[in-house]
Amino acid sequence: MSGHSKWKTIKHKKAATDAKRSNIFTKLGNVITVAAREKGPDPDMNPALRTAIQKAKSANMPNDNIDRAIKRGSGDSDEKLETIIYEGYGPEKSALLIETITNNRNRTNQELKAILSRNGGNFASEGSVMWMFDKFGKISIKNENISDQEEFELTAIDAGAEDVQKEDEETYILTKPDELFSVTKKLEDNGVKVEDSGFDFISKTLLEVGDETKKEKIQRVMELIDENDDVQEIYTNVSF
Repeated sequence: MSGHSKWKTIKHKKAATDAKRSNIFTKLGNVITVAAREKGPDPDMNPALRTAIQKAKSANMPNDNIDRAIKRGSGDSDEKLETIIYEGYGPEKSALLIETITNNRNRTNQELKAILSRNGGNFASEGSVMWMFDKFGKISIKNENISDQEEFELTAIDAGAEDVQKEDEETYILTKPDELFSVTKKLEDNGVKVEDSGFDFISKTLLEVGDETKKEKIQRVMELIDENDDVQEIYTNVSF
């Protein structure tokens, strides 16, 4: 189950820019709130919340912020957050899925539409982009926490993994979407330190853009979108 992986070519990596943005705590807080609302406020019983808290702490998010985000998700707040995935096209007809968490659907819609229209892109009708991607559960494990790769892969398979892909710094486990949380918990019960756990969209076919200037233009649009407070993840079919 090892070999070449296309993870890095299909999902916009935000790690390098997250640390530089003042809106990172807002984004992380929204993830915590939604995780607490959907699966409960107890991290011991909620793998999604547990990994969201872990990411927040890794970004040096204050504990008070984390606690407030959990309370918002457990019914102690009137604020209503919803997860929306927008479908659209960027430059060079690149396909985009933009995952957001927002308390104002109209505001988010208008802001993202403006970014796309100013940069040669547009929103797409529902389903016209989504069909290009397959949805998976994805679990990330740092390679430094894996002492025996073969034994780890066997553990992952026994836990219900669909596939295992080793990259330079992390190993990724693919699951069926509805089995993400159960597989995450089984891995943790087996002593595996999970770095991240969530859903991912993988393009069925990659779009090859040979011209570097055109690639940079697509990348710039994705960066502009990513700067929006409501945007959590961006997925594309472009091979960078």
